[in-house]
Amino acid sequence: MHSFVKHLCSRYVVERQGTMALPALLTRLLPLRRLFVLGIGFFTLCFLMTSLGGQFSARRLGDSPFTIRTEVMGGPESRGVLRKMSDLLELMVKRMDALARLENGSELHRAGGDLHFPADRMPPGAGLMERIQAIAQNVSDIAVKVDQILRHSLLLHSKVSEGRRDQCEAPSDPKFPDCSGKVEWMRARWTSDPCYAFFGVDGTECSFLIYLSEVEWFCPPLPWRNQTAAQRAPKPLPKVQAVFRSNLSHLLDLMGSGKESLIFMKKRTKRLTAQWALAARRLAQKLGATQRDQKQILVHIGFLTEESGDVFSPRVLKGGPLGEMVQWADILTALYVLGHGLRVTVSLKELQSNLGVPPGRGSCPLTMPLPFDLIYTDYHGLQQMKQHMGLSFKKYRCRIRVIDTFGTEPAYNHEEYATLHGYRTNWGYWNLNPKQFMTMFREGEVPGHPEQIHGDPWHRVL
Repeated sequence: MHSFVKHLCSRYVVERQGTMALPALLTRLLPLRRLFVLGIGFFTLCFLMTSLGGQFSARRLGDSPFTIRTEVMGGPESRGVLRKMSDLLELMVKRMDALARLENGSELHRAGGDLHFPADRMPPGAGLMERIQAIAQNVSDIAVKVDQILRHSLLLHSKVSEGRRDQCEAPSDPKFPDCSGKVEWMRARWTSDPCYAFFGVDGTECSFLIYLSEVEWFCPPLPWRNQTAAQRAPKPLPKVQAVFRSNLSHLLDLMGSGKESLIFMKKRTKRLTAQWALAARRLAQKLGATQRDQKQILVHIGFLTEESGDVFSPRVLKGGPLGEMVQWADILTALYVLGHGLRVTVSLKELQSNLGVPPGRGSCPLTMPLPFDLIYTDYHGLQQMKQHMGLSFKKYRCRIRVIDTFGTEPAYNHEEYATLHGYRTNWGYWNLNPKQFMTMFREGEVPGHPEQIHGDPWHRVL
């Protein structure tokens, strides 16, 4: 009997202690409840952003989820998204209201039934609910304004697009007779070369006319384009006076290495350094105070490129022909001694980089004005430039100087005349000025020197 009474008493004490400890337990869990409330609110907000993010950024991956674009929101989708936003906000308010009531109930229980709060101590859920309701009201007002703005923007965008479509028709201008034909060609072939997309062509009429008027020159400029930006050209570099050089160390570095032909050319240049210095002093005395502008010259040795086969380099030390390399070595040295700025290329990749060739198959002009006053090259280099410079080859052809080892008769240079008379050649038909061909004269054939000249004529003439 005594043990039974003791058991009942101990059980009553435990239950009583548990009942008395419940408010204390709720008090300890109050910070966790608040964190739970904030977590639910944050989760709801994230859900809202995630749900709407795909709607708002469907067209551009880089846009913010709340970046509004007329292309996406201009139609019935806008009202659907706004309605979804309103529903989610209402759901968030209901959840937060329920959580706030739960928190208020725990506060009331902890206060021991006291239903009155001080004026400066409102229930925590009340302030939170007021903020949420204010945010919901603001978002609702913003949604209405956004819908109005989108309707106006869509109407304005359609008017502008319609106006530009009217302005993007090939004009019939007698000053640009090829414009219509070029637009037709672009419609059918603009995907044939990636360079067109590089310059902004996207298959629309406006992009065709912009390209044909601003990159090429077959169509007149569009009136609504920013002509100042389209016609802005880089400022020319200030003129620098050419000064004779006698130290050829920098030239040897410019010529590069890695090919037997280049090594041969550098050895020849180094061996004749004293003769070049003497020739430079004599010419300087002859010219006196004459001012000479320094020219920027690209020297592209086409026959040494891998694309042309480069059959000379492997045979330099095996008795192969050396005349072309002798000629190129003397031309490089002469231009350098005269004080001009040189850039030497022996590969197609270097040529494209120095000219500013756009990516693609060579159908488009250069991406920038030609930065060189003159280009010295051979027939291999001439063919490479024609393939990769597009219309720029025709534009800058007068700046080209062709190193023609054995010379070209004018009859073979003029394509129409040669074709009419049945002259066939693999190296002609370039329609250049005959003075653009630089021919290596043999001994005794130097103009103005009837007497026999022995040795290499280039440095002797200089």
